[in-house]
Amino acid sequence: MKLAKLLTSAAVAAGLFAGPAAAEDMRIALVVKALGIGFFEAAAKGAEEAAGELGDVEIIYTGPTDTTAEGQIEVINALIAQQVDAIAVSANDTDALVPTLKKAMQRGITVISWDSGVAEDGRQAHLNPSSNALIGNMIVKLAADELPEGGDVAVLSATTTSTNQNIWIEEMTKVLPNYPGINVVGTVYGDDLADKSYREAQGLMQSYPDLDAIIAPTSVGIVAAAQAVVDAGKVGEVNVTGLGLPSEMAGAIESGASKSFAIWNPIDLGYSATMMAYHLAKGDAEAAPGAEIEIGRMGTITLDETGSAAMADPFVYDESNIDDFKSIF
Repeated sequence: MKLAKLLTSAAVAAGLFAGPAAAEDMRIALVVKALGIGFFEAAAKGAEEAAGELGDVEIIYTGPTDTTAEGQIEVINALIAQQVDAIAVSANDTDALVPTLKKAMQRGITVISWDSGVAEDGRQAHLNPSSNALIGNMIVKLAADELPEGGDVAVLSATTTSTNQNIWIEEMTKVLPNYPGINVVGTVYGDDLADKSYREAQGLMQSYPDLDAIIAPTSVGIVAAAQAVVDAGKVGEVNVTGLGLPSEMAGAIESGASKSFAIWNPIDLGYSATMMAYHLAKGDAEAAPGAEIEIGRMGTITLDETGSAAMADPFVYDESNIDDFKSIF
């Protein structure tokens, strides 16, 4: 396996690739939203891990210098000219990349999207970090794990019209019977504003003095709620959990305001996207509804009717691993 080549969009546009890959190497381009972002650099580590396991893969880690569709189109056109075997892209725009990626597929290049999807016409398959059902289950499970005898929990969401938040809460509600004794006493909305989320968390603790946990499926809300718990002197009484970023939640884990939270693991995501692209390009997996694709240590994924698959449960972060990820994203 060759080392990954970190290419700026200008270098890609100029065609400044290093020497050709060995004849037996499959070249998979991991196209990210922009270079210099810790989340995607971690994904590149996962891609290299997958390439190391597969043995006949060269990873080309590349992307534009800013998060624009135009920058990604420039990068993808250069990759088409270089006749790479596969392109795995986290898209800056669902639709804008489609014509360029269709051109890539017409040239025989395998195209998948991961993390941030491309419209169906512009890719053969898409890898979601997780699924609505898995997320809904995880956010209540994290609260329930700290409440073996049950208890009162409340939800701090983003906006009343936030589609993904509402779906996750709906999925959470569906699985509540699996967690006996967990009682959802209320749902409030912080509009993904730090100050409003903070006030709403304060209001929950005042309205429900026996509150045991706040579930915030939003990275803004979970940080604000954790701070509200600290300021109210309720660390150890009210546990804050949900979806958050390690870099923003490290302090909450350290203070004890949050026992654990979840979000995708970018290393696993880059690893899985590489495995998916490899098997599709190799021809030993099919991009069709119901098709199963092996993704190494992450197991097997199944494509749905849109050609999409969910990688895994959201990854749980706690005091045992927060230091490993807080500097990454």
